[in-house]
Amino acid sequence: MKIVELDGYAANPGDLSWEPLKQLGELTLYDRTPPELVVERAKEADAILINKISIDEKILAQLPRLRYIGVLATGYNAVDVEAAARRGIVVTNIPAYSTDSVAQMVFAHILNITNRTAHYARQAREGRWSSNPDFCYWDTPLIELSGKTLGIVGFGNIGKSVAAIARQFGMDVFAYTSKNSTDLPEGVQKTTLEGLFATSDILSLHCPLTPQTKHLINAEALAKMKQGSILINTGRGPLVDEQAVADALASGHLLAYGADVMADEPPKADNPLFQQPNAFITPHIAWATFEARQRLMDICVANLRAFIEGKPQNVVN
Repeated sequence: MKIVELDGYAANPGDLSWEPLKQLGELTLYDRTPPELVVERAKEADAILINKISIDEKILAQLPRLRYIGVLATGYNAVDVEAAARRGIVVTNIPAYSTDSVAQMVFAHILNITNRTAHYARQAREGRWSSNPDFCYWDTPLIELSGKTLGIVGFGNIGKSVAAIARQFGMDVFAYTSKNSTDLPEGVQKTTLEGLFATSDILSLHCPLTPQTKHLINAEALAKMKQGSILINTGRGPLVDEQAVADALASGHLLAYGADVMADEPPKADNPLFQQPNAFITPHIAWATFEARQRLMDICVANLRAFIEGKPQNVVN
């Protein structure tokens, strides 16, 4: 079997091993592949592995040997899965590999916003504390999480993990979810989206990106949120209207925005959020802990092995 990995650098910049994949076939590795080279590099492949490369029907029509597409991510919107199914091409993804790491990043953002640890560590290094007349100082609001309300939009694996952490901080947790109230963990209450907007001190987004959820957080939604609330997005960038969020930050209605995802990745340098000091953006790294990427690689290998053995798993089409 000829296997081609078209954009392997993000998942494995060199600290993990490709050897288990090499044991399954003839493996060709590319760190990155520009769109114009996808067909050329994949034309002899029986299986391709991708992360963010777009594979549409036009490309599939030029890959007659292709029988398998392994997406090295949970989201698989980069692939036209229906077109692949029509051609008998199996598409798999990697679910739940980064749940704990993403939940950790949610609270990294929350704690950075409420305690401003990066801000004070930087000021201490620059001598601000050394020159202070008192034993301590603060020049930002410092916020205790206990007793605050966390609203969660979407209650899959990550939303559930975030809720469990929040409960340990003594937070009240509400969720907007299709699940029945009786299926939610103890301490998590189901409510409407309007209810989340009205009551959440912190709102965290964990729903999939669909035509219905694109710009779920827009100017109208932000206006319904509590004055001085915090918005966290580790889901998908287009869940929010970034200009509307920037405007809400500028007006002070939104206290802070913590995000690990953006509508365009990499983002344009003139993105309006970069002009807002209370927008804290990390470069899509919540999934990228060593532990999560090792799980990703392990499941990637297991998915391809299962396909070769005629028992495909984690099939999305």
